[in-house]
Amino acid sequence: MAGVADKARFYLERAAPQLREFEDKEIFSGEEIKSLVNKRSDFEHLVLAPGARPAEFLAYVAWERSLDRLRAKRCRRLRVHASNSHPSEARTFGIFERAVMKHPGSVPLWTAYLDFAASAKAAKRWRRIVTRALRLHPTNAGLWILAGQRAANSGDMEHARAHFLRGCRFCTGEPTLWVEYARCEMEWLAKIEAKKGGKGVRKGANVMEAIKATEATEQEGDVIAFDEDDDDSDAGEDAMLVLPDPDAGKKAMAPVFGEEETKKLEQSPALSGAIPMAIFDVARKQRFYGAPTAEIFFDMFSQFLQVSSQEKIIDHVLGAMEEFSTHPSTCNCKIRQPLAGVEPQSVEFPRALRDSLNRLRAAMETTDNKKVLAQKTIAWVEPILKVENLDAGIRTVLEHTKRSMGELSSRYP
Repeated sequence: MAGVADKARFYLERAAPQLREFEDKEIFSGEEIKSLVNKRSDFEHLVLAPGARPAEFLAYVAWERSLDRLRAKRCRRLRVHASNSHPSEARTFGIFERAVMKHPGSVPLWTAYLDFAASAKAAKRWRRIVTRALRLHPTNAGLWILAGQRAANSGDMEHARAHFLRGCRFCTGEPTLWVEYARCEMEWLAKIEAKKGGKGVRKGANVMEAIKATEATEQEGDVIAFDEDDDDSDAGEDAMLVLPDPDAGKKAMAPVFGEEETKKLEQSPALSGAIPMAIFDVARKQRFYGAPTAEIFFDMFSQFLQVSSQEKIIDHVLGAMEEFSTHPSTCNCKIRQPLAGVEPQSVEFPRALRDSLNRLRAAMETTDNKKVLAQKTIAWVEPILKVENLDAGIRTVLEHTKRSMGELSSRYP
């Protein structure tokens, strides 16, 4: 254990300048600083010992973050303006770095590391971390989703699509990444249509203006300056592996679109839902595809009421599900089709509900699993019943449907 003690002393000595600052500025008392040293020493011996688990590193990080929050609160109360969170963030980054070096196979550790880098606005470091994580876990859909969504949220759909497409090459065993890729494209369409409707741009703006407004990049904080051994410079082999900066292209590019280019863009199939449908079509060729997978796509597409091409996309999914015509997932999607995009409190809802209930009666005669279909019906009826100020007649019909489906489901083992 002598080696562990020496290493613990080394890391504790690196924190000494911050502790002297606490004492000089009277942020913490002498007794409190002594208690902090003892607690930090306990954590260092714990994570440096053989067999240290990822949870112990995460507990150490949580303690460091709570200490920094306490420091910030006391600085505000004492009006100490010369103290900042950089030393604490540097220590936390160091703990995470030691953690992923010791447990490179722990995805929760990598995810927590990325969350902290994002909260610290260390954009460049975040890209380096996610690149290393994806090299070690190329089949983890969650990491690809993080990379793609971060680029999309920055307004860079080009790099977001690149991340999702590359991830789909590796994640062919389950549909999560494919569904999230399609969701990202639907969100992009929803943003464009919102901008065309006048939210964020002038009323009646054309598609080109809407896309420009939608893809306007939010500026992120630059990388935080750390110790010399935490240099983030892109050099050597890792320089070819860092995920591209979503903001870099926007700074360098200054495209000019003429009338002809704008007209072509307005007529682009991408704006009518072609990309989400293409994602679904490629997903149909994967080994995970089946009626339950198609139902997941249907559920996701049904959430985007504000996308004008939603009906077309849903019809495309239902057409592909005809090969599983008697499966309860297919029957459930067909039953819910009339309700897609219809608000429960709108005047169109009663007619849509009538069509759905007619389809429900017909599906109960043809489905190969009545119990599962009954359970799925209860699952979509219950959220509607929770809507406030729902029409009394509609509520009565839905409660009767829920009760009858529950009785039907109880008949089968």
